[in-house]
Amino acid sequence: MTPLARAFAEQAESCGRLGSPFMARLCGLLSGQMPAGPALTEVCAGFSGDLGPAAASLPLRIAGGLHALVLSGRDPALAAAYPPANVSDATLTAALAGAMAAHDRFLASWIASPPQTNEIRRSAALIAGAAVAASRFALPVVLSELGASGGLNLWWDRYALALPGRTDGPDRPVVVLAPDWHGPLPPSTRPHVAQRRGVDLMPLDPGDPADALRLAAFLWPDQPQRLEMTRRAAALGSPGIDRADALDWLERRLHSAPQGHLHLVQNTVVWQYLPAPAQARGAAMMAAAGARATAARPLAWLQMESDGNAHGAGGAALTLRLWPGDVTLSLGRADFHGRWIDWTADLSQT
Repeated sequence: MTPLARAFAEQAESCGRLGSPFMARLCGLLSGQMPAGPALTEVCAGFSGDLGPAAASLPLRIAGGLHALVLSGRDPALAAAYPPANVSDATLTAALAGAMAAHDRFLASWIASPPQTNEIRRSAALIAGAAVAASRFALPVVLSELGASGGLNLWWDRYALALPGRTDGPDRPVVVLAPDWHGPLPPSTRPHVAQRRGVDLMPLDPGDPADALRLAAFLWPDQPQRLEMTRRAAALGSPGIDRADALDWLERRLHSAPQGHLHLVQNTVVWQYLPAPAQARGAAMMAAAGARATAARPLAWLQMESDGNAHGAGGAALTLRLWPGDVTLSLGRADFHGRWIDWTADLSQT
């Protein structure tokens, strides 16, 4: 089995766990034989290392390009084989082969950029984690996001979080997030976001048709509810995303945070894409900024990131680090697409 075929097989398993039978099926078929044209084959050959869902995510890049062809109407034959249609494996395989042959250069160009799902259901974890930080520091929030893509998860204060017995959020939320919640409830504190901004190497503008297509294409074809929520959130527009190296941007941002505000840095399923030296630099940078933090200028780092335990406990680890004091809280775990949250934080002991 080639590295790419192995990556497709791993992605098929992951998609099955994340509730997408169609994506599991599509990746399984492409694992058996991907009928790539010369341009796509050449670009794929340029990737090295782990091609699977924990690293380069090459299968998701290719699947996203195919979905873009469907959503844009560029390949009616492929669209006819996609949900809500339910066709045979032979029909789907033939449609994939035809699309890859007809749109070889488009797909080769598409996969040059990593997936940018901007999964807004991750905001459920961000709302809960931010409530913990805000309960410690009764200050308005300056919000910074690494790997923000289109910035839809910077709008979490415009969304509502439905919890057992209560709903947190604005009176008229843009979307209501309702994960399967397990464990105690987070604080009901609702932070006031005074400023928000993000960074991405390739930021997307939800108001731009080409960027909106890219955001939608990485949502999975048999999960239309994700597409509907994303479109509603995209109507808010861009909160302001800078095109820059994340850590260079963060260094400047950490030094410019104003007095009288809680600076909350957030990242979701981004850290794994940074090389190890960059991860070390980022952690050191945050620790140094934390050492400068005061009660009038506190700092929080909220992360929803893979810790290599997806096949064990499942999902991503939720952690919150707070300064001054350098307190690290393990909040629990969350499904990568925000379908469930296992909240295990015992906040009474901190």
